[in-house]
Amino acid sequence: MSTSTYIRFFDEPGEARLDDLGGKCMSLCQLTEAGMPVPPGFAVTTAAFTAFIRETGLDAEIAKLLADIDADDVASVDAVSARIRAEIEGREIPADIHAAFGDAFAALQARFEVETPVAVRSSATAEDLPDASFAGQQDTYLWLLGRDEVAAHVRRCWASLYTSRAIVYRLKNDIPDEGLSMAVAVQKMVDALTAGVAMTLDPSTGDRSMIVIDAAWGLGETVVSGEVTPDNLHVDKVMLTIASEHIGAKHIELVPDAGARTVVEREVEPERREVRCLSDGEVMAIAAMAKRAEKHFGAPQDIEWAIDRSLPETERLLLLQSRPETVWSTKAATTSTSGFGISSITQSLMAQIGR
Repeated sequence: MSTSTYIRFFDEPGEARLDDLGGKCMSLCQLTEAGMPVPPGFAVTTAAFTAFIRETGLDAEIAKLLADIDADDVASVDAVSARIRAEIEGREIPADIHAAFGDAFAALQARFEVETPVAVRSSATAEDLPDASFAGQQDTYLWLLGRDEVAAHVRRCWASLYTSRAIVYRLKNDIPDEGLSMAVAVQKMVDALTAGVAMTLDPSTGDRSMIVIDAAWGLGETVVSGEVTPDNLHVDKVMLTIASEHIGAKHIELVPDAGARTVVEREVEPERREVRCLSDGEVMAIAAMAKRAEKHFGAPQDIEWAIDRSLPETERLLLLQSRPETVWSTKAATTSTSGFGISSITQSLMAQIGR
């Protein structure tokens, strides 16, 4: 456990606050405390980001650059974004933040028998709120090894708070930059055999008696981004039985390349494309986990999950994220269509990230 205000392990006792952790890290701490199967990790808190920009003088420079920006002037937004991100990635990290991060990274690695890759994910204070979804607005980096490489990508997550898309999103949704901050999750990487998303309602109709699961081979980023047509399953929330299913093409997957120390995209063999990538038992387990997350938070949830091939069979299902479902709350009920292609849940996720 950490004694620094700059670090919070997911399994540390105490209240998990949005202002300290951002939406994603707060959720991971709450889910861990609730006994959900969350991969271990820690948050680099908003206090670290805030101290960094204040001690380097970047706060005043950023405010000045953003003061008169026009959301419809694409070239101007791009130029301001590039300058802010370069400054964040280039300035020296204060010694106390650097030391706290190094200690935390060493403590996380000490939990494993061998050097273990991690994922680094942004967690802004305004993301994943019920009335404003920032899903996809900031960055995620996968399969990172070594303190220095991970630290560099934490800094890139900080910088992603000022991508052109994020700047414009805040301007057009009247979200002030004052007080905005960024935490970053550093979390054990999942070696996903299959992964995907689930919603505890039907995103096409708002039907809360259904849990809708999208699943594909490999890491779940292909599902969230809409790069593949995943398997799509509707599960009865009470009985946890499959009410309907459609087998998607699942033509590519993201998998680790240990030699290259990175994640690579590869074609899925035809025989695996044509079969469901989850067993009946795995479908039931994912639905039960999603239902449990909804009960814990008291509202419909949009979760990300993975099945880790490296873990014992009874421990393979992992919960990577849970956030409030936001799409249905902003639109009227519609009649579900019968056509296939990109599934309804993937369409909803793509709507959230503005693709």
